[in-house]
Amino acid sequence: MDKLAVVYVRMGIQTKFSSMNPKAVTVSELYGQINPETREWSDGLISSIFREMNSPSGKDEMRYVIFDGDVDTIWIENMNSVMDDNRILTLVNGERIRLQDYCTLLFEVYGLF
Repeated sequence: MDKLAVVYVRMGIQTKFSSMNPKAVTVSELYGQINPETREWSDGLISSIFREMNSPSGKDEMRYVIFDGDVDTIWIENMNSVMDDNRILTLVNGERIRLQDYCTLLFEVYGLF
């Protein structure tokens, strides 16, 4: 990712990265959860990162959310269920967060090929 950031800087475009390993946390920590007693919503990593990445900065910059680590069928199917083709993340509480055009998701996959 450092090379990508260097290229954008040379082009005069600021770049911001947010990286996480989705397998390092539980599903509720990843997407968020509703407290069954109080019915209060608490954001997970992805919803928090999406909110941060979508916030306007007033600058011309690209933003990347990097999912770093092995892709397994459970978490990628969960991601496929909550994120649609229109770049909208639908949370358990019914809230929808649209990923802005200046934001991109990257999946770094490790393995032997």
